[in-house]
Amino acid sequence: MDPILERINTVTRRHFFGRNALGLGTAALASMLPDRRAMALGGGADENRPAPSGGLPGLPHFAPKAKRAIYLFMSGAPSQLDMFDYKPAMDDLFDTDLPESIRKGQRLTTMTSGQDRFPIAPSKYKFERHGGSGAWVSELLPHTAKMVDDLAIVRSMHTEAINHDPAITYICTGHQLPGRASLGAWLSYGLGTMNANLPDFVVMTPTWSGRKDAQALYNRLWGSGYLPSKHQGVRLRTDGDPVLFLSDPPGVSQANRRRMLDTLGALNQKNYDEFADPETQARIAQYEMAFRMQTSVPELMDLTDEPKNVLDMYGPDVTKPGTFAYCALMARRLAERDVRFVQLFHRGWDQHGNIAGDLPNQCRDIDQPSWALVQDLKQRGLLDDTLVVWGGEFGRTIYCQGALTRDNYGRDHHPRCFTVWMAGGGIKPGIVHGETDEFSYNVTKDPVHIHELNATILQCLGIDHRRLTYKFQGLDQRLTGVEDPHPVDALLA
Repeated sequence: MDPILERINTVTRRHFFGRNALGLGTAALASMLPDRRAMALGGGADENRPAPSGGLPGLPHFAPKAKRAIYLFMSGAPSQLDMFDYKPAMDDLFDTDLPESIRKGQRLTTMTSGQDRFPIAPSKYKFERHGGSGAWVSELLPHTAKMVDDLAIVRSMHTEAINHDPAITYICTGHQLPGRASLGAWLSYGLGTMNANLPDFVVMTPTWSGRKDAQALYNRLWGSGYLPSKHQGVRLRTDGDPVLFLSDPPGVSQANRRRMLDTLGALNQKNYDEFADPETQARIAQYEMAFRMQTSVPELMDLTDEPKNVLDMYGPDVTKPGTFAYCALMARRLAERDVRFVQLFHRGWDQHGNIAGDLPNQCRDIDQPSWALVQDLKQRGLLDDTLVVWGGEFGRTIYCQGALTRDNYGRDHHPRCFTVWMAGGGIKPGIVHGETDEFSYNVTKDPVHIHELNATILQCLGIDHRRLTYKFQGLDQRLTGVEDPHPVDALLA
């Protein structure tokens, strides 16, 4: 709903009900804030957790296959050519020019547009077929290769954006320009919370081992845009307090903090009764959430209850806060506590040079933990209703940027084709979808646009992407843009 219309409607109703304890403000606040007696019981994954709340009437639109989702986002664009899209014919074309009939005048970045030639750089890594699908996976991903029968590998992703910031903004929010709501915010807005003691949408930004001068991440990638601010992602930090200002200041007891929040809530409620700004309600709800998180977050971060065999699955870095392994385990712990959407942004994939040095390090960061996450969810019976997505904002070129040798090379940005994989709730396992030409340059079969990927994610969670809208600037805004993309039926179980 347009915020102005929402305010007008709210004021009209407020005048109808009058300024009394049964007015709209109190009723709306009560609908957002679970009973405090129930709050005291919550925190962990148990039957005492407060009941779900929020969300839009009529959602989900149909029975969902997944209740929650985890998105492993590889920021910087991993090279599909060196990981999933095997092109053996390129070996014989080493250092020859990419034919113009393949490039077809494609828009180039300023990093390679001035090159005199576009020499073909075959992957230096060995590939093998795996699983019932016969999926090709490179030697860089031995653990991922073991679970291809759990995955739907999509080799035909494409996008219009060719530079990182607009591309990552595009896939995360549905538009290349900033200001739109992110995928996680849409899920929070549409479906509401399943655990009132933790945020609907949690973000982590693990450390990385590849190229150190990585692309920046901006909080708009997990922002709420025009949606109410309570739907934006909450970032879990890797040092100090997991969430800023979560701890009480020295000398402030829990009882004092509770009284302060009650007083502040009353003042905010008075402000809301006078001005009817919906953001005031969001502020009240977030203060209360922060208070509950003082108990739920420390319990979440305490790994003492994790068996050794589970920790071993994720690899040697799992107990080091901030590593991808640690964050992947946190993602599973958040999923079992029914957090709606968890997104990990792993940086360092922008390999314009030194693929031989940087790419193996990046793959070591994510390979075993990603496999462990899927297997851990599977063993706990959570994979059936948890969607897991892995991928970046675009792909990499077959031609080399800079110096080329048989043992090392770099690749420029490539929006025309790249690879993602999906697993879990609602996804057909053990398939490879889409094909590219022999240069991994153009999609030749079953193209999947990023809007179609997002429509498929929403479909798994019981949402018709065309009907999840928010009135803003006179338009019915939606995650999947003004086009009419369709969920990819071939990926759906």
